Amino acid sequence: MDGWRPTKRRDFIRKFIRKLRILGFEGPYSGTRHQFMVLSRRRQTIPTNTDYSVPQLRVLIRQVESILARRVSADEWNSL
Repeated sequence: MDGWRPTKRRDFIRKFIRKLRILGFEGPYSGTRHQFMVLSRRRQTIPTNTDYSVPQLRVLIRQVESILARRVSADEWNSL
């Protein structure tokens, strides 16, 4: 995760959604306030921020790890 920087929503969404699809998620679907993606009836919310900080990106990856029930290394995440 070294070298990560805050990112704009458009860039984040494009990359994040692509990576989640590779991991088996479906979507994104529109919710009442946020978009979300689904894997085995578990939802991963996609926040509607205009900018995403590095700590927030880490939290989102931890949530993905929880849904997958396995660790996703920084190298694996970056290679997706």
